[in-house]
Amino acid sequence: MQAEEVKERIKNDGVRASFVALSVFFQILWFIWMGLHVGQYNHALNGVITVVSWVLALHVYSRYMNSAYKLSWIILILFMPVLGISMYIMFGSQMSHVWIRKHPKTHAITSRGFLPENYSVQERLKTEDLAMANQTRYIQRTVGYPVYQNTDVVYHNDTSIALEDIKAELRKAKDFIFMEYHAIEDSVSWAGIEEVLTEKAAAGVDVRVLYDDVGSIFYISTPFARRLQSKGIQCRAFNRISPLLNGFMNNRDHRKITVVDGVVGFTGGYNLADRYFNIDSPYGYWKDTGLKLTGDAVKSLTAIFLEMWNTTQKQKEDQKRYFPVIAYRAKEDGYVQPYSDTPLDYEKVGENVYLNLIKNAKRYVYITTPYLLIDDEMHSELTLAAQRGVDVRIVTPGIPDKKLVYRATRSYYARLIACGVRIYEYTPGFMHAKQFVSDDEVAIVGTINLDFRSLYLHFENGCWFYNCKAVHDVKADFEHLFKVSEEVTGRYKGKRSLTLRLGECILRLLSPMM
Repeated sequence: MQAEEVKERIKNDGVRASFVALSVFFQILWFIWMGLHVGQYNHALNGVITVVSWVLALHVYSRYMNSAYKLSWIILILFMPVLGISMYIMFGSQMSHVWIRKHPKTHAITSRGFLPENYSVQERLKTEDLAMANQTRYIQRTVGYPVYQNTDVVYHNDTSIALEDIKAELRKAKDFIFMEYHAIEDSVSWAGIEEVLTEKAAAGVDVRVLYDDVGSIFYISTPFARRLQSKGIQCRAFNRISPLLNGFMNNRDHRKITVVDGVVGFTGGYNLADRYFNIDSPYGYWKDTGLKLTGDAVKSLTAIFLEMWNTTQKQKEDQKRYFPVIAYRAKEDGYVQPYSDTPLDYEKVGENVYLNLIKNAKRYVYITTPYLLIDDEMHSELTLAAQRGVDVRIVTPGIPDKKLVYRATRSYYARLIACGVRIYEYTPGFMHAKQFVSDDEVAIVGTINLDFRSLYLHFENGCWFYNCKAVHDVKADFEHLFKVSEEVTGRYKGKRSLTLRLGECILRLLSPMM
């Protein structure tokens, strides 16, 4: 009976998603029709549109934004002016969501005000490794998240273990539980979590659940939130989708965070849906990873959660209680720095942290990503690293979840391989992990894919860590991945047909829009 109820709820949200998709589709058709017919009836109006399109194209060219992103918009605006102008105003200019850009920023400042400055920690790191200290300084200066010690890091290379660890820590909660995920599925994996959350809410624990409306649209529906609310669990959807086109609808909450009492935190690539734990397997074995943090660095995960939660409410609350002074003493003395990235500013934190790691690599850089749709800056750093003798390897999926994106991913292989980058495809199934490791010293695990949506459009989070045992655990996981994956480097060397190269160019041109 329960399974039938779950399916019915998913079906209902499928109807909602279909309605929204059709509404958007007809709006785009209308723009296209206008573009094809408006000039036939009024040459003067057609001339005005032509002038506006060229002025707008020059404006896009002058903006401080990625060149590939610029090129895609300029081509759309010049070749389909009415559609291009309309779509840019709604999705490219950010004019339509000024209010939401200010709102989370205001609350973020409030939340981050409770974080320690930790300049002494940064100075200690400076004496050990100046390049690493400069990385932490960049993150702290741009987004306000400090580097910590007194934090133990556990790397989860198996999401089923991570799920059980999350439930075990949830059972220990005494004060509050915060959970923020791009996708939550009202099914087997969530059932065990909900059982614990219900018990804790009944015991007076402040339990909050936040999910992205688009990310969860086919997994849950409105009754899900109402059911949790009836159990004393606060549940909210971020940025609910609308049948009316708007710019902010394109900016999704892609973060994955669990915080327990401000002492223990979890993050990584996996959502709370069955496929992420291989309960169902539509794309072979689903490979994902994550981190468990215990200690001071969890404060930043708390601030990241509150930043997004506060965008869903008008009233302000005293947040001091969510940043307790903890008595925990870590077993390790490594450095840990959780951070977030937002599309509502002009700072590409997610990409820049990756670029800095590649720049500083001396022996190797290993990367996993489900999608490889990269800009010129990332391509340059990867190829330069390989050309100066760094062992650069990238693991992508062997079985795709999105075939068009998969083809676009493969379109980048030849250029990278020609410069010495080695490419592997994870043959057992779908590679969803987003992680870097370099030189047995430093690693990054989080939610940030190597594609334009993660790097430019989504709200994301990651965790940088240095001189921790978990770095070696990430390295060991990569060594296993190389054994079970197929190296495709040799297949993309040499000359390729003109048709193939033309197709790849078109896919790369469209990749910023995917």
